[in-house]
Amino acid sequence: DEPSIGLHSRDTERLIKVLRELQQLQNTVIVVEHDEEIMRAADYLIDVGPDAGRLGGEIVYEGSVDGIKDIDVETTRSHTVRYLQGVDKISVPPTRRQWNMAIEIKGARMNNLRGLDVKIPLNVLTVVTGVSGSGKSSLIKGILYPALKRHLSEVADPPGEYSSLEGDWQQVKHVEFVDQNPIGKSTRSNPATYIKAYDLIRQLFADQPLAKQEGFTAQYFSFNAEGGRCEECKGAGVINVEMQFMADLTLQCDACHGKRFKKEILDVCFHEKSIYDVLNMTVSEAIDFFTQYDQKQIATKLKPLQDVGLGYIKLGQSSSTLSGGENQRVKLAYFIGQERQEPTLFIFDEPTTGLHFHDIHKLLVSFNTLIDKGHSIVVIEHNMDIIKNGDYIIDLGPEGGNKGGNIVATGTPEEIIKCKESLTGKYLKDKLSLSE
Repeated sequence: DEPSIGLHSRDTERLIKVLRELQQLQNTVIVVEHDEEIMRAADYLIDVGPDAGRLGGEIVYEGSVDGIKDIDVETTRSHTVRYLQGVDKISVPPTRRQWNMAIEIKGARMNNLRGLDVKIPLNVLTVVTGVSGSGKSSLIKGILYPALKRHLSEVADPPGEYSSLEGDWQQVKHVEFVDQNPIGKSTRSNPATYIKAYDLIRQLFADQPLAKQEGFTAQYFSFNAEGGRCEECKGAGVINVEMQFMADLTLQCDACHGKRFKKEILDVCFHEKSIYDVLNMTVSEAIDFFTQYDQKQIATKLKPLQDVGLGYIKLGQSSSTLSGGENQRVKLAYFIGQERQEPTLFIFDEPTTGLHFHDIHKLLVSFNTLIDKGHSIVVIEHNMDIIKNGDYIIDLGPEGGNKGGNIVATGTPEEIIKCKESLTGKYLKDKLSLSE
């Protein structure tokens, strides 16, 4: 299942060799994967789609990799076929953003970093690259993030060893590390509550005539507060039965049949939809529904989720059922939707994990939206489509472990490919020439 996660193109090449050796030993190898190199190395492709969630679940292409070139791109519903044929592609930006301000870390010496002096430009997309174990996480997660947080008088773990933080760090007012951890601590948290759209939805239901007549305030439409929620399951929709020697059982609540609210709350409808029906809608369905009935404020709040490619998830979907990549994109949608004016440095750790080309394209559009709002982005990444779109690359290496920890090259992607020592440059060269 996605064995290429966290692998540099050089290591992916080695992985393909190992998978091929397994197959040649008379084994059958099935790989769930988004990586282009692994797809092209396969004997047989099964493409599921055409989109995600309720718009997926069908086989849209099945056959050899060579067979893709015979498919009519005008009629195919497969995004994979369109990208592998080169009809749809993630283009190289016509120009790189210029920068004149940067945060400077001096003498970074954490794990295998060898006393590095590094400049992190502001107001652009900076990509930190290098093979696994080259020191990327130590530099960004271990030093830059906690050091900058402490300089901004925010609580943070002690940073790794470094001499000083210099440059224009005062130009940044916040630093956000957007990881793949769940969006909420409890199973009750969901995308609608996280991006603050649920407050508006609850208020809308509280404003309905029946709710006013019964005296139901917005609080009654929350499954986290007493009043309107089903008290049998405390608004969870399910009941956990603890089993002494086995895994706990999760059963649908008998009182509300999984609907999470009391019957009188479910009787309150907005255009024939109860609060349960709305929570059961996908993001895209909800945007259409609220736009149709002139609730533009709610639709606007939900739009960033659609923009980052999460139109298929349900509003009330428990955060525990979201993948790491989905959690990360919900957080990204939250930041895009915020009208935060203060310049923020966003740090992303491998945001392409589990993403198809089609989603990576949307991710890049979201990054550009944040930069256009005056923010700065630093991405730790192996994906060549993200790297070729970077304004500034910091390539660490040349290898991993004790053969890493040095800066191999810095500059635009065009400058990186000129560096003979850079393994990233070697693979990036093909990507840049293909995209021209």
